[in-house]
Amino acid sequence: MTLLSEILEHNKQFFKNKEYEKYETTKFPNKKMVILTCMDTRLVELLPQAMNIKNGDVKLIKNAGAIVSHPFGSVMRSILVAIYELGAKEVAIVGHHGCGMKGLEPNSFLEKCEQAGLDKEVVKTLSNAGIDIKSWLTGFQSVEESVEQSVKMVKNHPMFPNNVSVHGLVICPETGKLDVVVNGYEN
Repeated sequence: MTLLSEILEHNKQFFKNKEYEKYETTKFPNKKMVILTCMDTRLVELLPQAMNIKNGDVKLIKNAGAIVSHPFGSVMRSILVAIYELGAKEVAIVGHHGCGMKGLEPNSFLEKCEQAGLDKEVVKTLSNAGIDIKSWLTGFQSVEESVEQSVKMVKNHPMFPNNVSVHGLVICPETGKLDVVVNGYEN
């Protein structure tokens, strides 16, 4: 049985037994917060428990490294939609120790792409089109500095409202302990 088959079989029972009812909520975040965090598997259940958030409490955005890498990319758009359309009043950027983006090296990444069958010409074509693929594939050296940089990018965005606090935190993926990098109430 494939993984998709397993998922669909489970879903039939989930729907039939009306297990979805315990998750019913609205699209508006109860705690008026949007959180950007990493896609790390260790955070799937740990982060909500460590932050006392439940289904319906927050808008949750996940990407590799909890990074806002471009002021007009999809992450920033999602944050702005959460604020202007869905009523979020605070933003939290939550990175974590032991992140796979720490020390991500573009040459090693590209070698893995080639080993998986990516034609070298694709990278050349992207580079010739003005895309700095190596910069795009470079990670960070300090999770705290990365979180701080993402907080600054959000807070300094020309469409970001002045009355919304932006916090920066780092979570330990083993214990759930949170450390504050940027207290948005103080900035």
